[in-house]
Amino acid sequence: MTTPAPSSRQRWLVPVVVVVLSVTVGGGLLAREIYRRPDQPADDASSAVPTTAPSSSGAPAAVDDDVRMTDDARAHPQADAVRKVLKKYFEAINTKQYPQWTAVVTDERAAGQSQGDWKKGVRSTKDSDALVYRIERSSGNSLRVLVGFTSRQDIEDAPPFFREPCIKWRLVMPLVVDDGTLKVAAVDGGPPPEHEKC
Repeated sequence: MTTPAPSSRQRWLVPVVVVVLSVTVGGGLLAREIYRRPDQPADDASSAVPTTAPSSSGAPAAVDDDVRMTDDARAHPQADAVRKVLKKYFEAINTKQYPQWTAVVTDERAAGQSQGDWKKGVRSTKDSDALVYRIERSSGNSLRVLVGFTSRQDIEDAPPFFREPCIKWRLVMPLVVDDGTLKVAAVDGGPPPEHEKC
């Protein structure tokens, strides 16, 4: 007695399962490569960790406000200019230097915050771990920069919609050429940028 041939449905079941599993694994690996943070060189690993230990003078040491870039962002022709502007931007916030902040933002953005309001808004803020994921050209001479960073602050100084002492932000920062210099423009209104608790 011979066994009957498998039905058409059973013959196709194994190849379909193999294809579905392959696509799932491949998609997961691709997502991991796109969203993972780039590896740090061994000699620069210490600079990515924010320093919070007191200095010899008793004042807290500066928080790391260097700006790192993914390979994709680093390949953009204006990558170095973007990095320098964002470094000065975060340094200004961390050192509470309003004149330095107004030097790297557009006049329109600076006009939206007086020195008193700005200092009140950043009084306990320390930004670190800045990472530029992507730089894209926008209209005219403007750029759209996808950047993530960590912000630490007293809870009372945290945004009203997310009262946390440590927040990881990810947002698109518009940069424009203003008087021949690349500057940070005002972020468009709308819902708050992507954020999560540290």
